[in-house]
Amino acid sequence: MRSTVVWRVLVPVMLLLIGMLLATSARLASGTDLRTDRRTDLVGLIRAEQERVASDTEQVTALQNQLEAAAAAEVPTAPDPSLEALISKVEGPGLVVSLADAPIPANGVGDGFTADDYIVHEQDLQAVINALWAGGADAIAVMDQRIIATSAVRCVGSTLLLHGQVYAPPYTVAAVGPPDRMQRALDASPRVELYQQYADLLGLRLDVSESDRVMIPAYAGPLAARYAEVVE
Repeated sequence: MRSTVVWRVLVPVMLLLIGMLLATSARLASGTDLRTDRRTDLVGLIRAEQERVASDTEQVTALQNQLEAAAAAEVPTAPDPSLEALISKVEGPGLVVSLADAPIPANGVGDGFTADDYIVHEQDLQAVINALWAGGADAIAVMDQRIIATSAVRCVGSTLLLHGQVYAPPYTVAAVGPPDRMQRALDASPRVELYQQYADLLGLRLDVSESDRVMIPAYAGPLAARYAEVVE
């Protein structure tokens, strides 16, 4: 009877996490060029994101409480490690990539360029993230925020909006995984190469460093998955 009650609590939680796993990361994988597509309703976007985070954080807290209760009940079968890996802390060798805006010259932007060309955009961060995944990254964090399948990296003006938090450059992307393979993936990425060309022309920064100890924090943001269904 005790195990039955525990599984009634644990199964919905696992189904929700599975739904999160199956969600496509269209926003991260988008190839849209955002250098000339700037959002205008910045205040409204930030307010909407903050309201969503406040609401979804309550859901996260409830799910975490249920997981802790299930663990305390000594469920005989442990949760799938692949699901736990989505939100658990990860530490190991990897790469740390830093991107920063370029200073605008005192005499103005160069011919053929705009002020937008001098700042880091979401497409640039997405290019780095996608290349790291392609290079075998086990886990990635942007500005100490764990990236999962439903994470959306968004530029709001000259700042980054991620999981309801606003960040200013320079931006840091950390990845745990095979350093050599991830570096090759960065070098082979056409979009990372495009960013590097802008960096060479205008002074944008792209620094990559290898470390034997990269720490990716546990995911603590809202779960965007709304529905989960049992497969018969």
